Amino acid sequence: MRDLRTWVRRPGPIAAVSLILWSVLSAQPALANVSLRAVSTDPYTNTTSYHRTQVEPDTFAVGNTIVSAFQSGRFQNGGASNIGWATSVNGGVKWKHGFLPGTTKFATPAGPYDRDTDPAVAYDASHKTWMIVSLGMTDAGPDGVAILVSRSTKGVKWGSPVAVQTVTSGQSFDKTWIVCDDDAASPFYGNCYVEWDDFGNLDQPHVSTSSDGGATWTEATVPQGIASGGQPLVQPKTGTVIMPIANGLSAAGAIESYTSHDGGVTFEGPFTVSPITAAAVPGGMRAPDLPSAEIDGLGRVYVVWYDCRFEVNCSTNDIVMSTSVDGQTWTPPVAVPINPPTGGTINAFDPGIGVDQTTSGPSAVLGVTYYYFPNTACGSTCQLDVGFISSTNAGLSWGTPTPLAGPITPSWLPNTSQGFMMGDYLSTSFLAGKARTVFASAKAGTCQLGQVTTCKEFMVSPTAGLSALGGRTPVRSAVRYRGPGTAHRIGGLLLLR
Repeated sequence: MRDLRTWVRRPGPIAAVSLILWSVLSAQPALANVSLRAVSTDPYTNTTSYHRTQVEPDTFAVGNTIVSAFQSGRFQNGGASNIGWATSVNGGVKWKHGFLPGTTKFATPAGPYDRDTDPAVAYDASHKTWMIVSLGMTDAGPDGVAILVSRSTKGVKWGSPVAVQTVTSGQSFDKTWIVCDDDAASPFYGNCYVEWDDFGNLDQPHVSTSSDGGATWTEATVPQGIASGGQPLVQPKTGTVIMPIANGLSAAGAIESYTSHDGGVTFEGPFTVSPITAAAVPGGMRAPDLPSAEIDGLGRVYVVWYDCRFEVNCSTNDIVMSTSVDGQTWTPPVAVPINPPTGGTINAFDPGIGVDQTTSGPSAVLGVTYYYFPNTACGSTCQLDVGFISSTNAGLSWGTPTPLAGPITPSWLPNTSQGFMMGDYLSTSFLAGKARTVFASAKAGTCQLGQVTTCKEFMVSPTAGLSALGGRTPVRSAVRYRGPGTAHRIGGLLLLR
């Protein structure tokens, strides 16, 4: 907490925001023996959004630097007042924070868009450039009208965004993501890939490629599909792009993948990872079942999502995982042991997986951050928690789950058109052997639209990082129970902004 006390002494607007950070952190409920540091709060005051609210973080780590990005000032029916960022250049000891310039009319300097949403972070080692991709929106609809990439050399000063693609007639963009090829041995070293889907045309997935540090972009050829929430990854040495994605063609949906072997000129697919069988998430939460994916040091891809197939009558959700070495053939899903092997009551959702890329093969180190309800049958008394679980043997067995934050009452959160919101995704990154994550937390208050004192949702990070502790609890590797479940609509059947 010492760094927050130091910030408060500084004059000007940073001190004002830091005072807020200090107050929310000091009031944070202590569910577990994990020290948390508040890294950002929402400073905006426009009456069209929920304030103070921050949701939907992504993170990326390189060297001693970790950069996170998230929505700040959530609108009820999609998007946010702007995209915030929080960066540590010394391994998470101290953080700087701010908001992207040139994006929305609320930004400084102001940009041309009414709202911004769906941030994700990448680093281009070839051009020594950090990038945050986001989705520029208009109030009308609201519609996603431009794919934006903001760039920085250090992750603390950001330029005005570059437009990767803007809509033409009938298009409406959604769900952005970004990755760069950072392996100097790859034939496509320095390529960066941005993914999004076109909701205006049945969620057709799109990918665009840059080879000049994000200054210019060229769109790839992607086969026809109905999919959303893709997370492209790049295999070392070959530069093969593997992109897990959620298919929303059916009511319950499926996880699929696309691949590219020519540096993002063309893609193949979709290839089936697994159907989704999901139970309803309680508490009135917004919780689309989107994949989270990462890659180890030799190129094995790990993808997780939430699923009820291992529980009696699909009564609650586990986090399940599948892996692949080529992006086309995938292992059968296994359940990460958050619930006991005989079945449990924990309803886990919105997983964010991280893989320590200095590890690989049977010694790959994994970490998953996730939101959860301890009792899926909580009814009107639901309270939300945040958890972390890790493996040191490529997911064969896992350590004991670690509570990070909570309990959080859903009504403390912004109530969007699809439910109370923490975010549609989470992220975990590894830095110097420790798992690092930034996630939304909240303290008590009845969150009301357009008010600046009733909502108290903000971004936090574990102060010392999280040790990846392997354990002897094995995954559940066979579908023991088949029940009716509850169809959970995603992808092309659900607008996710």
